[in-house]
Amino acid sequence: MARIVMKFGGTSVADIARIRNVARHVKREVDAGNEVAVVVSAMAGKTNELVGWVHEASKSEGSSLSIYDAREYDAVVASGEQVTSGLLALVLQSMGVNARSWQGWQIPVKTDNTHGAARIEDIDGSFLIERFKEGQVAVVAGFQGIAPDNRIATLGRGGSDTSAVAIAAAVKADRCDIYTDVDGVYTTDPRIEPKARRLSKISFEEMLEMASLGAKVLQVRSVELAMVHKVRTFVRSSFVEPDAPGMGNLLNPPGTLICDEDEIVEQQVVTGIAYAKDEAQISLRRVSDRPGVAAGIFGPLAGAGINVDMIVQNISEDGSFTDMTFTVPAGDLSKALSVLEKVRETVGFDAVQHEDGMSKVSVIGIGMRSHTGVAASAFRALSEKGINIRAITTSEIKISILIDGPYTELAVRTLHSIYGLDKQ
Repeated sequence: MARIVMKFGGTSVADIARIRNVARHVKREVDAGNEVAVVVSAMAGKTNELVGWVHEASKSEGSSLSIYDAREYDAVVASGEQVTSGLLALVLQSMGVNARSWQGWQIPVKTDNTHGAARIEDIDGSFLIERFKEGQVAVVAGFQGIAPDNRIATLGRGGSDTSAVAIAAAVKADRCDIYTDVDGVYTTDPRIEPKARRLSKISFEEMLEMASLGAKVLQVRSVELAMVHKVRTFVRSSFVEPDAPGMGNLLNPPGTLICDEDEIVEQQVVTGIAYAKDEAQISLRRVSDRPGVAAGIFGPLAGAGINVDMIVQNISEDGSFTDMTFTVPAGDLSKALSVLEKVRETVGFDAVQHEDGMSKVSVIGIGMRSHTGVAASAFRALSEKGINIRAITTSEIKISILIDGPYTELAVRTLHSIYGLDKQ
């Protein structure tokens, strides 16, 4: 017998027919004698609809602005998962499975007070373990918990992944299965490179980089939690028939295992290529080169909730001035420029230049720690394709390259090929 947490995303529970299919996956594990908790998202499109209602209800008469109370926002948008959990419990009961739905506050999933983007602070797994002892499947509404003000708090978009991993850690589950509309983690986006391969295993660190650099398979915070608590996590497809060959395999079901790198025997130099479109580049010219300048620039940007990436600094020949270049999401460009204009006099710089329509392409692999020449291969290959590199950042297991947006797909295919990721 094993203890398993199964999470199903919005496309997997989009309607009653798909919820019945999900129930068949759950019943398969129950029939195998496993203890099961299920975490569900809202039905596909439901959260967007609820958010739209919040914005509509929050507009003052004659105004197009929507200013809302985040606590009431959470009360509204958390209802989507409540509906799904109840419906799945009903379907399971109709199939003869002992199941009961639970909301985040009933577990309880305790969060901080940041309504709309709360972080989980604690989960006592004893409640769910008692359900297991009674032979009950606990169907838990994901994406939500209870804040210190005793109100429902939501975890931000994609938060059901985080709910599932946190619950798996709390009950010491043998496995956390994340069911989605893809059958695993691929070497890159198959829509761009048809030769992309599904990975059988990927390390927590690599998956964290992939998720934060553009891969949309898992929420970044869920991967962080899995890495900290060493929760073995499988990415699986809910659209494969529940009784298909291997689906009930406890140790190695179809999908991609995200695990500690010690479990990966044959480590590739490069594991995958990720990309993020809609990046904007900002350059500050002739910035006074003195202590505290960087803090004077990036502190206010952080305070405005703007995520800064790929910082490059060039100091003038006499050391008195510097040029500072960095990237922000294109959607935050106007807000960033506004913040920079406010600090211009106190920081001291001559001009602000900006350009949007950039893309960030990243090469990721734990094998890069022990191999040289990985970066040089990327630069040479892009040069041969006539792709100009705007900026470069590196870490122990990652190289990120900023390029002009129109070259994104060519760059991804080129890098995927030169590292042999298109070969079995």
